[in-house]
Amino acid sequence: MPKLTKTQLTAISTKTGDRGESSLADGRRVAKSSLVFSALGDVDELNSWLGLLVCLLDKQFAKPRQTLLKVQEDLFYLGAELAASPTSTLSATAIKKIESESTHLQQLMAKDWAKKFLLPGGSAQAAQLDIARAVCRRAERSVATYGAEGMVSIRIKRYLNRLSDYLYVLRCFVNQELVVTEKKFISTTSK
Repeated sequence: MPKLTKTQLTAISTKTGDRGESSLADGRRVAKSSLVFSALGDVDELNSWLGLLVCLLDKQFAKPRQTLLKVQEDLFYLGAELAASPTSTLSATAIKKIESESTHLQQLMAKDWAKKFLLPGGSAQAAQLDIARAVCRRAERSVATYGAEGMVSIRIKRYLNRLSDYLYVLRCFVNQELVVTEKKFISTTSK
């Protein structure tokens, strides 16, 4: 996977976007209302929520914390690829890694963990994971919408799909480890 190159910023405010356009990684100027910027914004928001999660997970969750740090890096490559970077792309192994981590956590959980619909929350960390999962799903939809307009690799779509699954599994694992009683959704049909 090619490394992102460091760009020396001479100023944070360049004023080049004041007229509603911004540059993609390949130098093209595109309207900020373009679907690519919607997708990039959702991926950026997801990465920010994951940054908060990394701060919330203590030593008890060292391995998932390291996984989330790697995911944050993956999201930079994913964003670079969406922004038409000629040199930086999401690694093909990134999907396998997130699938492996998800499988590992599932093996550590109670046998019936996936047989119930759960209300979001339980613990502060799990509630944060629920938010990150929902934002990841939104990013996935934004990327799919942009993909209908332009070229988006299937690898990016798969990664976001697997990541949202992982975030759900991790929220269940966190609550199990914190011995939090999950609130199950129980359908009450009124007649």
